[in-house]
Amino acid sequence: MALKPRIAESPQVRLIDLKSKPFFIVASVEVGNTTTKCILTATNMDTGRTHIINKVVRMTRDVRPPKSGEVIFGKTLTGVELTRESVAELVKGTLNESLEKANLDIKTDLNFVVRSTGVVAGFDSPEEVGEFIKALADGCLMAGVPPKNMTPPMSISNISKKLQKYSKLEKVIFDGAVAGVMPPIGSTGVEIVANEMEGELATAGIKEAAKLTDVDFRNPCISIDFGTTLDGRITSPDLPYAKTIGNFCGYAGAIPDAIIRGSKIVDARVGTALEVFEKQKPPSFLTLKMKAKAIEEYAKRIDELIIIEKVPADRKRYGSVPVRPDAADEIGVTLIGCDVGENGTNMGKLSAIGLEICKSHGLPIVYAVIDEVMARVVCRLIEIAKNGGLIFEDTTIGITGRAGITGNKPKLILSCLEKMNLAPKIDGKVVFVDDGLARGAAVMARCMNSLGIPQQPLGGRHGGKCILAQRMKMQEK
Repeated sequence: MALKPRIAESPQVRLIDLKSKPFFIVASVEVGNTTTKCILTATNMDTGRTHIINKVVRMTRDVRPPKSGEVIFGKTLTGVELTRESVAELVKGTLNESLEKANLDIKTDLNFVVRSTGVVAGFDSPEEVGEFIKALADGCLMAGVPPKNMTPPMSISNISKKLQKYSKLEKVIFDGAVAGVMPPIGSTGVEIVANEMEGELATAGIKEAAKLTDVDFRNPCISIDFGTTLDGRITSPDLPYAKTIGNFCGYAGAIPDAIIRGSKIVDARVGTALEVFEKQKPPSFLTLKMKAKAIEEYAKRIDELIIIEKVPADRKRYGSVPVRPDAADEIGVTLIGCDVGENGTNMGKLSAIGLEICKSHGLPIVYAVIDEVMARVVCRLIEIAKNGGLIFEDTTIGITGRAGITGNKPKLILSCLEKMNLAPKIDGKVVFVDDGLARGAAVMARCMNSLGIPQQPLGGRHGGKCILAQRMKMQEK
């Protein structure tokens, strides 16, 4: 029987319902290496179902250049310089456009804003990401977001009146766990990987989206986010909160971006695969059959340039992402990285292969090779986790991000995972999710406001009950 990818897709929601029913409306604002997004989500507190209202996507490379006197505190992977002021203006414009398109008022209709960044390549340490988060906050404030809509409420009176009856804030407080998982923080309080928050949000978002499928994506689980940079988590089966026992870092979408830049179809410095393949149909079954040998040979050549391993103890940066392997080892977390050479030193070789494929076989085969390469990346990451004893009998796998869910990647990933003998009927253990990070922002906002839905729990173990009672007992102690 053919494997069937489980792909989570949200139903639409009407404006009249957003205004009249108990919807918790959250804006996820993310400045990434490739795109800057504001995605509006609305969670019906009666049903627990989260809807995507709209999304506004801009290219991060279009951020205005630094002005005289502004401090450049980071760069994107492609070298676009960023200042606190320029990032704030980019965020303000994107957020305002999203609210205007939805016909929603930023002060009265929007309940919460969660901000995050995947731009970590130009930072020297995980701690410096905090400066970027401040820039995002500046942009939200400039757009008109009330400060109380960006921090956990002190009491239930700080929550919107129509949502107060759904909050469990008088029973449990927000203690840092999002969707039943505690973040990995070393004894010194430092983050072990710069884009830890992205991994946290992606995990939570996949948990929420999986509710739209037949996959129970609660703990233990593996989440992998294939944006431009790689992030994600591996969680344990512990109760009431799972521990983060693994983290992913390094390159993800940057790999197909490097391949497509060699084709000369996009800008050789800042072009992306997203620009090409959102307009290009995946290659047909006949094309794949006829060119199978060439696809396999090119994929193998690219595969040899990609390093996937447990991050060595002496690395300060892996796949351009600042990391702290020493802090990870200290608390028993395995860092699994994906690099191309050392911090991207072999990206140029990927571009050269991309040019060769395009000249010899055309764009559809470039697409096919990228699908094959990224499917292999997924399986190699999972294999490291398996060999490290991080996968349990009931571990489920969730994948989000443009470089993991587009084209034929879901089918290829399932086929590859099936050969690894992880579990019978592997397609029932894997879910593919669009906008996992934005969905996770909605979940994080709910956690901060203690807006849980016991009938539709996100925390706890597969098939288990809501962990509210266990949390209450733990917090009483």
